[in-house]
Amino acid sequence: MRIQKLVPVQQEFPDRGLRDVGEAVRRQMEQAGWTRKVRPGSRIAVGVGSRGIRNIATIARAVVDFWKSRGVRPFIIPVMGSHGAATAEGQAEVLAHYGIDEATMGAPVESSLDVVRAGTTPEGIEVSMDRLAFESDGVMLCGRLKWHTDFEGPLESGIHKMMAIGLGKWAGAKRYHSWALRIGMGQVVRSVGATVLGTGKMLGGMAILEDAHHNTAEVHALGAEGMAEQEERLLARVKSWKPNLPAREIDLLIVDEIGKDISGAGMDTKVVNRGGPHGPNSWSGVPAVNRIFIRDLSGNTYGNAIGMGLADMAHDRLVRKVDFPATWINALTSSVTTPAFTPLHYPTDRECIERVLATCGKIDTAECTVAWILNTLRLSRLLVSENLLPELAANPAIHVMGEPAELPFDAAGDLISPFDPAIAA
Repeated sequence: MRIQKLVPVQQEFPDRGLRDVGEAVRRQMEQAGWTRKVRPGSRIAVGVGSRGIRNIATIARAVVDFWKSRGVRPFIIPVMGSHGAATAEGQAEVLAHYGIDEATMGAPVESSLDVVRAGTTPEGIEVSMDRLAFESDGVMLCGRLKWHTDFEGPLESGIHKMMAIGLGKWAGAKRYHSWALRIGMGQVVRSVGATVLGTGKMLGGMAILEDAHHNTAEVHALGAEGMAEQEERLLARVKSWKPNLPAREIDLLIVDEIGKDISGAGMDTKVVNRGGPHGPNSWSGVPAVNRIFIRDLSGNTYGNAIGMGLADMAHDRLVRKVDFPATWINALTSSVTTPAFTPLHYPTDRECIERVLATCGKIDTAECTVAWILNTLRLSRLLVSENLLPELAANPAIHVMGEPAELPFDAAGDLISPFDPAIAA
């Protein structure tokens, strides 16, 4: 089968990374008026999620240290819905894998799936809240603000979503996703978040903004009052930084790894243009991707392969690593089953690529456009087929970094990835 040669290219994105993340967190906490209202001796729950947030251990430790400096007694809770296989032990293990445990934080990590009823939204949604959080003297969440993989709106992923899906644990997450099928996830997140704020238990949240390089660009200590409006303003800023694949249309996208640490959907749907309201390639302002081949699971996804059903082809190595119960729990909780479907899969990269290229609608497969990335968080370095170079030449932010070369297959028919594994760490 004839396949285009690939060329390494570099996309230039502004580097907005903070020089001292811990100091930025401390400064934000010091300046926030709401932190001064917390009495010494109070027992405060600090919620941390399951996403692969850069510097999350540093951020969590800085928050803990700040509260301790005020004479407050902080403890950490996992805020991640059904992740960690929907078990208290599994969720604590997820945090530990990110470097968040009692030894590193200087504060206890308390994990439980027990919830209490925290109220009812105007739509009639029963709101659940982590019992440990509800029984504390106050709650603060640490979360990343970014676009959501399943819906569009002024309020997407962030502190509000953590108040709903995360603090609701498995019971709440399942209920909210069911309601989302009727009224939309954006409305669920906004309404449930407002109800949680109405309990008086929420102190605020540390909103984390990342740039196109996945660097911590900004941190903001948001108070409970006016939180929705603050999140909307910050989300608009983050969306303006969003990286994309550099071409208008790609016939085949090769992705080295997917995982929950990369995206809640395994791979960012607003990069690969899947999961939209009208099927594939229905997100606005996102390049069209006609076929997706996924090669492996990330090391930090614990076998959760949610999102593999968005791909057209997978390598057998990925399928062998799937923890199907954990993946299915994630899908059933979200009330969307297709991301957990197992795609077509074959034992070598060569066979996967040849079979999927034949479905791209080009009589001559050499006409197919191809791009190859490490994962959807890492879009600075990629390989593209030669036939994309004329389009990319018009973009001053794209730089060709080498000569065209055939796909680098080894003797077994598997690709030799050009991406340094350390980049994924």
